[in-house]
Amino acid sequence: MSKQPTEIKSMSSFKRLANGSVTTPRGFRAAGVTAGFKRSGAPDFAMLVSDVPANFAGAFTSCTFAAAPVQVCRKRVLFCDTIRAAVINSGNANACTGDTGISNAEATCVLAANKLGINSNEVVVSSTGRIGTQLPMDTVKKGIELAVASLSEEGGELAAQAIMTTDTVPKSIAVELELDGVVCSIGAMTKGAGMIDPSLKVPHATMLCYITTDVKISNALLSDMIEENVAQSFNRITIDGDMSTNDTVIAMANGLSGVEIRPDTPQAATFREALLAVMQQLAREMVMDGEGVTKFVHVEVFNARSTEDAKLCAESVANSLLCKTAWFGGDPNWGRVVAALGYSGAKFKPEKVDVFYDGVPVVREGGDAGTPESDLVDIVRKREFTVSVDLHDGDESYWVWTNDISYEYVKINADYHT
Repeated sequence: MSKQPTEIKSMSSFKRLANGSVTTPRGFRAAGVTAGFKRSGAPDFAMLVSDVPANFAGAFTSCTFAAAPVQVCRKRVLFCDTIRAAVINSGNANACTGDTGISNAEATCVLAANKLGINSNEVVVSSTGRIGTQLPMDTVKKGIELAVASLSEEGGELAAQAIMTTDTVPKSIAVELELDGVVCSIGAMTKGAGMIDPSLKVPHATMLCYITTDVKISNALLSDMIEENVAQSFNRITIDGDMSTNDTVIAMANGLSGVEIRPDTPQAATFREALLAVMQQLAREMVMDGEGVTKFVHVEVFNARSTEDAKLCAESVANSLLCKTAWFGGDPNWGRVVAALGYSGAKFKPEKVDVFYDGVPVVREGGDAGTPESDLVDIVRKREFTVSVDLHDGDESYWVWTNDISYEYVKINADYHT
């Protein structure tokens, strides 16, 4: 079976820090404030600032209806060498808003830059919330003024709270690692609980992720690492099969530790491993906090003819509404799993297929494995379990993290209006 990553506590090369956030690395400040985007009055505007110019990389949604802030950020990645700040609002996606939306996104960067005393090209911007509504620029101005006044080295957790929409908890992390005898760190925050099935490309969830580090690393190498690690983290999760117009990952590296990461070195390998652990942990937390989620489900497919066949099978099961509702009900109905495999488009021989729940045989050679249903019920009623599929048709594998679909998911999305 393919080995899936697990929740990180610490590894030999790095350790997770208690209460870590995007402001754990040297030289980063952040703020989270209430500007007035949300009718609820909850925090809805965040700012993240590096004290010095930071190298950076980004990955963005592949949705054709990419939001205005995504389009602005893509230009920054392609044409700018460094950035200093990120501005994020929740409660309005600024998506499908035409030329006015682009102008408002750029104007947000200008307003923030003027307050911070930097160039507008050093600012990236993100939005999350309702699609098709123009940004209220008076609210943006208020948010910028409040955020700049509130910037703090302790502001990472407040920023993580301010970018939430239907999330129930903020999601932050930081890890510490030693490179060349110097203690360095990576911090990150993310949001995303629904409309999650990212297909992020570099450069080109809603999920938003901001990563900070105090190492020095070139834009090209950082971009390579983000692209590789996105494929093993955020692009491996699906909550509801819907890709957002606003999915964004931005990584900033300001070099204030004095440690430089060069390609093909042990330091680069260690940093890449720690970065992947951070991204996988946040991806996991996003699924665990999915809208109305009661189950976390690992879906893995192995011994496929090709990676693409394994991926088709895994994603088909992970996105199946019939599978998801069965999991919610604690129903081990394996017929829904094999049906999803069958319509996935993957090439395999059904008479060879085995399916397991937490290693317990459910299907053998395409038919009932004979395991008592009561045993299977005990498995699928757990908070977390694994569905494994052995195609017995090759050597390739693929895994996905997903969840169930509950009554609460329908209620949240039927009533949703930030």
